[in-house]
Amino acid sequence: MNSIGHHTQQIRYHLHTGLDYYNTKREKIERKTAQRDARSNSDNSIVLLTLKMSQAQPRRPGADDQQQQPIKYGDLFNVSGDLAQKPIAPEDAAMMQTAEATIMGQTQKGGPAAVMQSAAARNEGAGFVGHRDVTDVAGDQGVTVTETDVPGRRIITESVGGQVVGRHEEPTPVSLAPTTGRVEQGAITIGEALETTAQTAGDKPVDQSDAAAIQAAEVRATGSTVTTPGLAASAQSAAAHNETVDRDEDKIKLNQVLAGATAKLAADKAVTRQDAEGIASAEQRNNPNADTHPGGVAASVAAAARLNENVNG
Repeated sequence: MNSIGHHTQQIRYHLHTGLDYYNTKREKIERKTAQRDARSNSDNSIVLLTLKMSQAQPRRPGADDQQQQPIKYGDLFNVSGDLAQKPIAPEDAAMMQTAEATIMGQTQKGGPAAVMQSAAARNEGAGFVGHRDVTDVAGDQGVTVTETDVPGRRIITESVGGQVVGRHEEPTPVSLAPTTGRVEQGAITIGEALETTAQTAGDKPVDQSDAAAIQAAEVRATGSTVTTPGLAASAQSAAAHNETVDRDEDKIKLNQVLAGATAKLAADKAVTRQDAEGIASAEQRNNPNADTHPGGVAASVAAAARLNENVNG
């Protein structure tokens, strides 16, 4: 009886031990399954998060994005100073189109007028300029297309505010006719008046008012359609340079620009009162004090005009 009872207890012990082992094993399997499911769900979450992040990547700018900055003269042309920072305006382009058509008969394909028109249209469309806007440089100093006839070719120069934005040459038949203007015997010419300025105010640093007066003088000396960009372009370049220099001794002076002015003009003429008034007006408009410089360009031309009147009177 004791032997049977002992074996019964052993069987019960082994039975309980087996059940405990089975339950432990089942719990381990269930934990592993739960961990595997958790990892699978985590992987799915990572994939979903990656997909959402990839969908949220910013779009690279394209051609349809809004224009962020206006197109300036300095972006398209080799110009400097204040003009380089000015947005190209519709009225600037319109003036250049008119000037090209006047001198060359039509607007030139791919020329400055066409380039300016395209840029102005984009600036207007982006809201940077209005349809009737004009830059102060173009409005005050003008937009010009000029031609210079030399043996065998014609040079077309296009400028905004005295700075060249385009130049090209066309072949022409060689002519023996003189290209200089008619000068009255004994009368003082515009070129000579400019050379006088080199003596009376030669040490004055060139500024925008000087450049404007010199440009006006050159146009009047050579006529509205026949001129050379040399003198006015040199003055404008000097004025732009001087704006970036602090010390006067390092600045370009009037005598450096106007020395030998007569030889630098494609044509010349006797100074008249009307010439003096137009040149003085250009100098005043570009002077912050709305005045002319004593002994400067306008003053020298005015003195020459008075002398001419006295001689002819």
